Amino acid sequence: MPQTLIQPISYLITNGKTDETTSPASAEFTHLVALVEAAVVAGITLVQLREKFLRPRVLYELTARAATITRGTTTRLLVNDRADIAHTAGADGVQLTTRSLPAHVVRRAFGADFLIGVSTHTLAEARAARADGADFAVFGPLFDTPSKRPYGPPVGLDQLHAVAHELAPFPVIAIGGITRANTADTLAAGAHGIAAIRLFDDPQTLAANVRALQDAHARL
Repeated sequence: MPQTLIQPISYLITNGKTDETTSPASAEFTHLVALVEAAVVAGITLVQLREKFLRPRVLYELTARAATITRGTTTRLLVNDRADIAHTAGADGVQLTTRSLPAHVVRRAFGADFLIGVSTHTLAEARAARADGADFAVFGPLFDTPSKRPYGPPVGLDQLHAVAHELAPFPVIAIGGITRANTADTLAAGAHGIAAIRLFDDPQTLAANVRALQDAHARL
């Protein structure tokens, strides 16, 4: 990997509530900037701007603003799918899906230091992400969660265990329905960390939830 991601990996994903009418003056834009600031203070490992419906110009502005906040910290900034915007705006990398450009194409375009994650839902997809040169895979949905129901039924802890142990030491980050109550079981199954929207969406509870993740990892 370009840089080692220290376990446990905490991966904040923004809620995607923006749309083509969102502007830099909007309340949601301001909330996202404040959330990135809180993430840095809390020691979040990764932040993904998953704002799929923003106009490209506004997504660029958001990414550039967020990059000024994360630069020089231990928090790394990724953009969903748009590797071009991530790179030009100064983010650290991109989160790809199985429908995005292949990881090796992105790597060739943007270099060894560009962080590449791939969202996966099966063992075969996770294997393919590793083989294609991704830096990590996000795997799920682990538990039931409304935002992930379109991707199929929960994969469960047993499947997470199988994927994480087969691909080790390649990092596998669990996603989908993860709460403070099931974080310990998720890590015990072999996840290198957790990715979440709701768990990390409130700046007021963000730091406490990161500490809970770190405490659960320390007890393994």
